[in-house]
Amino acid sequence: MKSLTEMTIERKKMIAALLCGVLGCICMGSGDWLMLYGDTAYEGNVYWMTRGAAQIEPWRNALAMLVAFPAVILYGIALFSIEKFLKGEKQRSIYHYLTAFGLTPWLCLHLFYVMILYVFAWMSANGYGEAALLVPEAMFAHLAWVVIVSEAMMLPPFLYWFWLVVRGKSVFSRWMAVSNPLVFYAVLYLVKSFMPDSAFRIGFTNGLMSESMVIWFATMIVWSCCKWSAGCDRKNR
Repeated sequence: MKSLTEMTIERKKMIAALLCGVLGCICMGSGDWLMLYGDTAYEGNVYWMTRGAAQIEPWRNALAMLVAFPAVILYGIALFSIEKFLKGEKQRSIYHYLTAFGLTPWLCLHLFYVMILYVFAWMSANGYGEAALLVPEAMFAHLAWVVIVSEAMMLPPFLYWFWLVVRGKSVFSRWMAVSNPLVFYAVLYLVKSFMPDSAFRIGFTNGLMSESMVIWFATMIVWSCCKWSAGCDRKNR
């Protein structure tokens, strides 16, 4: 049986790790907003190559890429820490490796979009006319498979987490399976569909995964705080 002091230290470490995850979401999410926040009108075949994106200053794309590096590190701190919420060593190991593989595409995918948007903005600002739209669209069409492969690698840890919680393989109640980034993403996507067309909407849409992740980490912080309080109460009786 762990002492109250040991429980308190473990709980504080977990909350600190989850707060790192929240900070990572803020970093990545701010980059997502910086990349696209602006006029939503577009003329080509790709909805996110907007007039607003064409007018974005180079420093915004550079900053969007820069903040992605600490974001992935902070994500990793939180995502690897929460494996302690799983009961079995085998489940922890599988989740650990899925998470390690799943983190690798985050920077790749972010760079993919940042580079295309930078080329689009630079060509638009330097008088390349129709080519300013055609070249970025050709880049996207040529490498669109990167998005599919990246998402195929990013999703398994969250799907596996959902399955484990539903099966009662974690410290959470089974109903906590709904606290999952993919569930929150679906809900926020539905919310987005009711928003009017605006700069806020396109920024919100581009940051959906970060926004979903921050809700997920927040729910686990609340759970950890409540569990810690309940544990203290039992120890003090």
